[in-house]
Amino acid sequence: MTYYENLIVWKKSMELVGEVYRVTKLYPREELYALTAQSRQAVVSIPANIAEGCGRNYKKDSIQFFHVVRGSMYELETLLKIALLIEIIPKEEVQKIILLLHECLKILNGFITYFEQGLLK
Repeated sequence: MTYYENLIVWKKSMELVGEVYRVTKLYPREELYALTAQSRQAVVSIPANIAEGCGRNYKKDSIQFFHVVRGSMYELETLLKIALLIEIIPKEEVQKIILLLHECLKILNGFITYFEQGLLK
């Protein structure tokens, strides 16, 4: 198993991918190329960019990828809130996923700080 697969932030983000794919299956067909596709693209980019950031040779490059991950998390949160606003998913579903998303965000922020301080070898 490679390094990034051992990271809690990567594992939790993979769990987030599963949840978003599960809930977007409930979206109406007319949202297939809009909210469904955008939500899936945003969530998939989270673990993908964590993995890519871990594969970079320079700390500055890695940190840039982790900041992109944070942006994708905020994007996903906004897309979920839009889905709630236009009433295509129940509030309970959104709250459940956003709770997991905030957990991922908290772990990511700690990981970025840890990485910036050079504590990661």
